[in-house]
Amino acid sequence: MDNRTVQAELSLVLADFENRHREVRLVFEQRYESIARELDLPGPLREAERALIGAYFCNEYSFESAAVLNPSVIPHPDQCGLNEGELRFLMSLRTVGEGHISSITFREGILTAEGDISLSEGSHFAVTAHPETTPDGTVCLTRHPTSAMHETVLFPVTAAQRNGLEDLRLVRFEEDGEPPVYYGTYTAFSGTAIASELLVTRDFQRFEMHPISGPAAGGKGMALFPRRIDGAYAMIGRQDHENLYLLRSDNLLHWEDGTHLAGPVYPWELVQIGNCGAAIETEQGWLVLTHGVGAMRKYALGAMLLDKSDPARVLGRSRVPLLSPPDAEREGYVPNVVYSCGALVHSGLLFLPYGVADSTVAFATVNLDELLDSFD
Repeated sequence: MDNRTVQAELSLVLADFENRHREVRLVFEQRYESIARELDLPGPLREAERALIGAYFCNEYSFESAAVLNPSVIPHPDQCGLNEGELRFLMSLRTVGEGHISSITFREGILTAEGDISLSEGSHFAVTAHPETTPDGTVCLTRHPTSAMHETVLFPVTAAQRNGLEDLRLVRFEEDGEPPVYYGTYTAFSGTAIASELLVTRDFQRFEMHPISGPAAGGKGMALFPRRIDGAYAMIGRQDHENLYLLRSDNLLHWEDGTHLAGPVYPWELVQIGNCGAAIETEQGWLVLTHGVGAMRKYALGAMLLDKSDPARVLGRSRVPLLSPPDAEREGYVPNVVYSCGALVHSGLLFLPYGVADSTVAFATVNLDELLDSFD
């Protein structure tokens, strides 16, 4: 192309896409630099040529065009500027786009003492966190400096994650005298195999991604307790596609077989049970939200209470579902499903975001004492 054609074509591209993406010229430049290294392109080239070449090697991807589902929630690291009784929360979401590829996004909101919810405004922009590999081999994602939390997308970057990052279960983890660190267990899907991995962040600006090893890591749905118990890390997981197990380890990234904790008992969960996020510490014990699968692959949510000092001991559990798909919310990407990856307790209320038919996200609150009193 001659220079006039280059300028004209670049103007058309910018007219189409400059208002749809933040700093799209910078994106084109970064893409050009990557392609130039791979193809050993001659240089130097004019700025317009570089941008147009970069644009030819870019495409848009609708990361949430198919589904938004399976949220988890934690207290937001920033609790400034709130009214009395309010709690700012941070929610992760699994989004599904073209090719059934899952990624992770975030939303922020405020919960009042009465259980009223207000979500942050959405955005027309979405920016993937930048991947890099440290000298020790750790894969890290760094949030774009101009992107808000709700504009950030954690997209698959490794071979093990090629077809998705699924069902992040966030937890605010505390050690005595140390600032909190935020962990999130999730499932990496390559397209043929699943693997459990751990997300680690202290500031939600930089995210480390670590594979988890050991016999327990072959299953889905691992969820970390928010603190050590008797000096060891603790998880709840499902190793056999049917029952829940209590796992203990001295190493966050290696987990051996666990102790059987609970299996299907009631008709609504007779096919299998699993956990719905990190255990929540209450005065009465560890509250664990569960999902159960019944006839016609109908997913419903329940809960159980574990002894605080000995979480291998079940103190009570739901005889009937806490939440099940109502008729008005049964249709979607996967019908007859309600599912969650985490909840929190605030002002005596359990705040539970949950996925509906693997298509949308809804919210529920329930009085914590009433919930615990309902257990067998």
